[in-house]
Formats: sequence, C-alpha cells, structure tokens
Amino acid sequence: MLSDSQLVNDHITFKTAAQHAFMQVPIVLPNQNAGEVRQMMAGRKYELASHVVVCGEKGLFLGVIRIEDLFAAQCETLMGEIMNRKAPVVAPGVDQEVAAWKAVQSKESALSVVDQNGLFVGIIPPHRLLAVLLSEHEEDLSRLGGFTRSTEEARSTSEEPVQRRFQHRVPWLLVGLGGALLAADFVGWFEVQLQQNVMLAFFIPSIVYLADAVGTQTETVVVRGLSVGVEMKRMVMRELLAGLAIGLALAAVAGPLVWWRWGIPSIALCVGLSVFAACSTATLAAMMLPWLLNTLSLDPAFGSGPLATVVQDLLSILIYFFIATALLR
Repeated sequence: MLSDSQLVNDHITFKTAAQHAFMQVPIVLPNQNAGEVRQMMAGRKYELASHVVVCGEKGLFLGVIRIEDLFAAQCETLMGEIMNRKAPVVAPGVDQEVAAWKAVQSKESALSVVDQNGLFVGIIPPHRLLAVLLSEHEEDLSRLGGFTRSTEEARSTSEEPVQRRFQHRVPWLLVGLGGALLAADFVGWFEVQLQQNVMLAFFIPSIVYLADAVGTQTETVVVRGLSVGVEMKRMVMRELLAGLAIGLALAAVAGPLVWWRWGIPSIALCVGLSVFAACSTATLAAMMLPWLLNTLSLDPAFGSGPLATVVQDLLSILIYFFIATALLR
C-alpha cells in the first residue's frame, strides 16, 4: 500500500476504486451493540476509523455507521439499528473518477467498495477521494488546453524547460494559425458585401467570441460528463436546448442594442440572427467533437479545446456572412 505522500505524487498508477480502498477498518456484526463495538475499537489502530462497516457472517456488506453516530448511540443500541443501509457502494473495477464523483453526489465523505457477490472489499477514505478529484480536474484542464495527455505530464508542465513548453504548445497553435488563415479566406469570399457595407466588419469579433464562449461552456460540460461515465444521449437534448435558449437570449439583447447604437434595423437584424445561429451551432459543434473522439476510443478531452475553437470560429464567420448576404442585398 502506498503512503499518502506517494499517492499525491504518483496516484496516476491508481485507476480503479479497489486500488484506493483501505481494508483495515472496523468491521462489526449487525447484532453487536454500541458498547461492545466501542470497547472493541479501543486501543486498536486502523487505516481508517471514520466509518464502521457492518457485515454479515460471511462478509456480506450490509451498511456503514459514521463514527460520530457510533459514539452518540446508547450502549445497548444494536449496529443493525443505526447503520446506513443505503450507503453508496461501487464495484472494485470502477474508474477512480467515477467513484469519487459518486461519493460527491451522494454527499458521503467515504465510499464502500463491494464486489459482485455483495462482499465487502474496502473503503475509499476522504483524502483519497479528494486527491482523485483534484488530480482529474487538473488533468482535464490541461488536456482541454491541448497541452498534455496525463496528470503526470500536467504536473511537469509548470517546471519543464522552455524547449519542452514550446514543443507542447506550438502544434496546437499551428492548428489555430491554419484556422485563422482559412478564416481570412472566408472573409475574402465576401469582399463585395464588405465594400458595400463596411459596418459588417465591426461585428465579426463579437460574434466569433460569443460562439467560442458558448462552445467552451458546452465542451467543458460534455467532456466532464464523458469522463465520469455519463452517456452522451443523456446530455445531448439538454445541451442543445440550453444552447438554443442562450443563443436566443443573447440575440434578443444584441439586436436591439445594435439598432439603438447604430440606428440601422437591417444590421441589427443581421447581428441578432447571426448571434442566435452561431451560438446554437457552436453548442452542436462542441458536443459533436468530444463525442466523435470518444466514439473513436480517443480521449475526448485531448485536443477538443483547440480543435473546437477553430471549427466554431470558421462556422461563425460563414453563418454571419451568409445571413448578411441574404438580408443586405
């Protein structure tokens, strides 16, 4: 068993719930009373004593008791009466991040590991659950930025030499540069429209930014969901509706403001429709790319951010100018 300090530095080698579980914990029978259990625990050293596990005669997991509930109970109170029969459990092979999030969602400070036969395997303590959540969060942020593939690499980026920093970042920036050049070509296709109404150029950065912001929010939600085992079909409809609602709300604000500031109804309508369409499309693109990478058995977090940004920018520009062409003939 690794020490806590080793866990913090090298926890990447731990991937499943069972590998984080402590087995040297207080285990009692349901017909034992609180007085007996307290006396039994006195003078003994456990790996974890914040929870008492209640098991049947053959090790069948029945429930858990928090240590504060044990000490608050009367001496004659039976363990079966105060144990939490609905305590959350996970299978030994469950991914560590899924296990940690289950504990959070259940509002539990520790999580029991139980095998397919219902036999107790161990308890994941609070500090390991926290270590997993912090490390997985750091890993996801680093991969979303296109820097690294793993937590170990993410930790090293803050100390690595300039050459390696350069090597990690430039490839994705080159992807962005290619997208920027392609975006320039897209704008060039609509040179006539810009010459006829130069004000169209004023709103390109705003529409591209809003679409990127909405897409980044969606992408973060989707990548986090996929990483903790949430199926894509459970997120699609909600995110699509959220994207449509956000796009509609932003358009309802942008259109009137442009009309009030510049006094041109046609430009205001063009901007409002473009904001709605670009934000809605960005939501779809931000969902599809992580889903596609996940379907291809690739890490949905790695590269999604840089690639999605390029796709969203190009789509936003095309949408804006197509709408402008249709409305401002």
